[in-house]
Amino acid sequence: MKHSGIELFVGVFVLLGIAAIAYLTVKLGSGSPVGGGTYLLEARFANAGGLHPGGSVLVAGVTVGRVEGVRIDPADFSAIATLRIRSTLKLPADSMASIKTTGLIGDKFVALSPGADEANLEPGARITMTESSVDIESLIGKMAFGSVDKETEKKPEP
Repeated sequence: MKHSGIELFVGVFVLLGIAAIAYLTVKLGSGSPVGGGTYLLEARFANAGGLHPGGSVLVAGVTVGRVEGVRIDPADFSAIATLRIRSTLKLPADSMASIKTTGLIGDKFVALSPGADEANLEPGARITMTESSVDIESLIGKMAFGSVDKETEKKPEP
């Protein structure tokens, strides 16, 4: 009898440990700090190519939030990115949002550059100064076709 009581205690302990690990994995994976509050901001981009929900939001290289979602504005066909930011970070109203890439062909993230305005962005506000994503494929294509055009210009015609 005593042996099965210990086995029951160990089983409950292991289940609680697995539940705690699962909870922390979900909380940390979603980018929401444990016990910390967040607020939403929006940023309008002409091109949000490669930016996906779950992407990081950084200020000075430090992760301060996550991309909550990316949608298209039917009025002008621009991309609207919804950003979830830690509530401890108060961004000036003239802050700038840029879509950057980790490495040459890595994941996209949003880099926020705080401005100097004394007024802060309110929750739900839209960042107006943005810099869109650079399309590496089109740049490579332009370089390849541009160099071909230059070579044909150098060759004399018969």
